[in-house]
Amino acid sequence: MKLTIGTKIYAGYFLAIVIIIFFGVTAYLNTGKLLSDSKWVTHSNEVKNNITSVLSAMQDAETGQRGYIITGNESYLAPYFQGRDSIYPKLKELKGLIIDNENQTHRADLVKPLIEKKLAKMEEIIQIRRSKGFASAEAGIVAGMGKQTMDSIRAILAEMTNDENRLLIERRSIMEVTYQKTNSAVLWGIPISVIILALIGFSITRNVAKPLRQVTRTAESIANGDLSGNIASSGRNDEIGALMQSFNKMIIMLREQNQEILKGVNIIASTSSQILTSTAQIATGSAETAAAISQTTTTVEEVRQASQLSSQKAKNLSDSANMVARVSLDGQNAVDETVAGINNISKQMDEIAQTVILLSEQSQSIGGIIASVTNLADQSNLLAVNAAIEAAKAGEQGKGFAVVAQEIRNLAEQSKQATMQVRKILNDVQKATNAAVLATEQGNRAVEAGVKKSAQAGEAIRTLTESSREAVQIATQIVASSQQQLIGMDQIGMAMQNINQAGMETSISMTQAEEALTNLHELGQKLKELVEQFKM
Repeated sequence: MKLTIGTKIYAGYFLAIVIIIFFGVTAYLNTGKLLSDSKWVTHSNEVKNNITSVLSAMQDAETGQRGYIITGNESYLAPYFQGRDSIYPKLKELKGLIIDNENQTHRADLVKPLIEKKLAKMEEIIQIRRSKGFASAEAGIVAGMGKQTMDSIRAILAEMTNDENRLLIERRSIMEVTYQKTNSAVLWGIPISVIILALIGFSITRNVAKPLRQVTRTAESIANGDLSGNIASSGRNDEIGALMQSFNKMIIMLREQNQEILKGVNIIASTSSQILTSTAQIATGSAETAAAISQTTTTVEEVRQASQLSSQKAKNLSDSANMVARVSLDGQNAVDETVAGINNISKQMDEIAQTVILLSEQSQSIGGIIASVTNLADQSNLLAVNAAIEAAKAGEQGKGFAVVAQEIRNLAEQSKQATMQVRKILNDVQKATNAAVLATEQGNRAVEAGVKKSAQAGEAIRTLTESSREAVQIATQIVASSQQQLIGMDQIGMAMQNINQAGMETSISMTQAEEALTNLHELGQKLKELVEQFKM
């Protein structure tokens, strides 16, 4: 049967549980028996107390009887009545306690008629004392009436007490034995359980720890580079045996792998040396190629910049031609607008001349009106003088009218003065109007001369515009050709830059590859040194 570590540990725990259950059950049974024996001891004491109570009740009845016989006082019968009434319940209780004991039950059956007989005798003597007096009752007591019965009762009750004392002694002895067994089970069970469990734990621990220490020592040897050791499995079939066998397999596999790694490291070392030499040569060639490509790229960049400069100048020329064309077109438009404006000015000058002539005629009309106003003012002045004269003639009543006449005279004077100012202004306006008429005629002549010259300028500008258009077309063609050349040079420049970038990346990659191969060579040497550290 294959016993695994788990099985052994479970077996140890199971045995510990069995031992604990065994001692627990033993203690439980002994404790139960101890309690049972204690109950029987208590039962025997209760039986003895009941026997004593029955006997005490009979004695109380005798004591009450004697007191009454001696004294004749009914109050002395109280113990008698109390004992007589309580004896049968106590006797019944006693029979209930000893129902399991056949001998005691038989004795109780024997004592009951004796008690009845004794009580009957006692009642008979009490009646004799009541009816015949003390002497007759004393004679009956002296004759031994009831004494023999009471002695029989005491004897039977004494046997019952002795039997209960015997049972009590036996039960106490049994209880003592049970107590000793329980105490021994507890006192010896605990150390025995501890010793057994300690032995089981030591055995399991030793069975597990010893091979684990051997595995640990071997693992430390492997960690220190020694692969020459093996582990003796001792023919075990549990987990420890499987672990030791697996460890041996691991050691064998590590030896084989170490040998294979050593062979591979040697191959890597020789191969990396060859590759490193080839890579160095390729890296040198890549560096020279990169330098040539870089020079070619610089030359292409210079040509591209010259082409870009030519394209920019052609574009500036095209822009200038376009600007001249636009200026010529704007000049032609301006001349056309100037001619149209001068024609409008000519028309407006004619209208101004007509307006000035009309203004002169109206000024003459205003002069006639001013003359009429002057005459009206003279007449108003004359009328105001006449009114003042008439008011002076009227005396006090004409004073108000004189005041009005004076005001009218003042207004007439003011109107005359205003008319003179208007006449003066009108004379100035007529002079300015005559000057404006002359200026208008001169302006018309100047406008006609400006129209002729503007027409000549417009014709010259129109010729210039046509020439500018032809120059713009030629400049546009030059710009388009320069743009195409510039685009071609940009593409060539980008291609050379890409080639230069690729060459640089190739050079960098070769340098990195050379460094990587150098590192690989060094790593192979270190790996070889590490593998050679292991002892086969």
